[in-house]
Amino acid sequence: MNPETRNAPDTARQQWLAVLAQAPRAALAPHGERVLADYRFEALRAPEAGLVMLRGRASNSGARFNLAEATVTRCALRYRTAQGAVSVGLGYVLGRDEARAQWVAALDALLQQPDQQALLLAEVIAPLRAAREQQLAAERARVEASRVQFFTLQTEASA
Repeated sequence: MNPETRNAPDTARQQWLAVLAQAPRAALAPHGERVLADYRFEALRAPEAGLVMLRGRASNSGARFNLAEATVTRCALRYRTAQGAVSVGLGYVLGRDEARAQWVAALDALLQQPDQQALLLAEVIAPLRAAREQQLAAERARVEASRVQFFTLQTEASA
């Protein structure tokens, strides 16, 4: 089996999880609240906050070192369709936001269902991704406006 096709579903899931985890609370709330109201989920791991260690590395080949700790909230939900198909959604978000982690887990579980995926990708993931890209472009433009360019002056060679 071709390694690229074997990992294709995982890559798609990684991409939508990244979009969901980075989405601001205000943008994610309407989608998450609607999903939790319309579907039934079983909590495998209720939302809980904890710490993760952030590791750094001095240059690309340097030894790793512990840089700092960050607060993360995680949640795991199981979704079972009427036909019996089961998917488990995971939600990890920076900070202490239990509702947001639950929304991410619920959306992840539904996105794994083939009959739900296309609709959710179009109605939830695409707008959140576009908003994130717009935010990043605005940030890049703001940084670029204040960029200072230094030039090295060289003396001309005597003729």
